[in-house]
Amino acid sequence: MILGLPFKERGIRVLQVSPNVLSREKEFRGKKTDFYDEKLENMVDKAKEYDYNPLREIVTLYLFFKDMEVKYENRLKRALFLISDDDKVNKERLERLAKGDFKQEKLYQLEYTPIVLEEVKVLANALLETQEKLKEVKKMIEEQVPEDHVLLTIPGIGKLAGIIIGVVGDIKRFPEPESFVYCGLDPVVERSGKAVISKGISKRGNKYLHSLFYFLAQMKYSKNPTLLKFYESHKDKLHGKKLYTALARKLAKVVWSV
Repeated sequence: MILGLPFKERGIRVLQVSPNVLSREKEFRGKKTDFYDEKLENMVDKAKEYDYNPLREIVTLYLFFKDMEVKYENRLKRALFLISDDDKVNKERLERLAKGDFKQEKLYQLEYTPIVLEEVKVLANALLETQEKLKEVKKMIEEQVPEDHVLLTIPGIGKLAGIIIGVVGDIKRFPEPESFVYCGLDPVVERSGKAVISKGISKRGNKYLHSLFYFLAQMKYSKNPTLLKFYESHKDKLHGKKLYTALARKLAKVVWSV
């Protein structure tokens, strides 16, 4: 969408159209009839005027690198599994593998081991580089969040508020906390007569926002009086993931309320 910026600078209106819509409507390209004109007009009416948002752009870059980190780490673990009993990856081991230092590794002496070791070295370097890029982009996100932003007043969130702001945008589009299902924390239930059966959470919406709320609930709940009180009153009824998911849902409602 940055391609549209030169046009905006010249006062030309730039519309953002979903690639899926363009793909579905590609048959009217190069055609000029009343029927196709009407379809084109309808498509333009549904388009949104492009509005460049620096924070949103940086957050999407962060999420892009986060995806790459997961892919590199999973591929590295797969490669390690082929040649050893240990596929765990910590910082110290990752740095050794990136240098091609395999002295401390207990490896299977197989025909393909040398080739896999080359793959391990490449992947370890790529993973380290991606992690460094994530640190840089995270710092950029933090610099974009105003120091007086209301989300920073929530204990336990800190500068991670930037990711929430970048992903959610205007939270006012959710009229009530129950409608704030964008983070995928809304419960799924089935009813049969008077019985109500819980089926966990929907996981709809943005997976990173869901993961972020879960991480904050799990690691930072003790720093937030509201979450701590909720934890103390529910820890005997809920355990493990169910408890932290409930905490994450509570935190999402707190974010919506401010």
